[in-house]
Amino acid sequence: MTLTSPEPACPPAALTCFLVEDSPVIRQNLIATLEEMLAMQVVGFAEDEGAALQWLRTPGLRCDLLIIDIFLKTGTGLEVLRQARSLQPGAQLVVLSNYATADMRRRCLQLGADRVFDKSAELEELLAYCAELPGPACH
Repeated sequence: MTLTSPEPACPPAALTCFLVEDSPVIRQNLIATLEEMLAMQVVGFAEDEGAALQWLRTPGLRCDLLIIDIFLKTGTGLEVLRQARSLQPGAQLVVLSNYATADMRRRCLQLGADRVFDKSAELEELLAYCAELPGPACH
């Protein structure tokens, strides 16, 4: 009789996140919080629309989650959001903004956002949402 070892379990893999945020303080705090509180790795960031779209268009660069601010150094997160669905198919698109009014939330959802969170009041909700996202598939 031959005994075989069971297939090794798929280790928990970190979700990958790309962050579009122009405030260095908010960006650093958010990266630290996401990586410490969740199984998440921030794989890059951009401070403006052009840099964000350049990263999203780069062949081979992928992420599971995009967190996008609306107001950036140049350009807007709305344009990033508008193009993100086709540039990163399968990624969850989240808007995190201080300007999460009812009208802006509606507009972001129309542009393809999966969720919209208010930076000043809904960080716990953002973390809870991220914690519920499925991890990357085992290869």
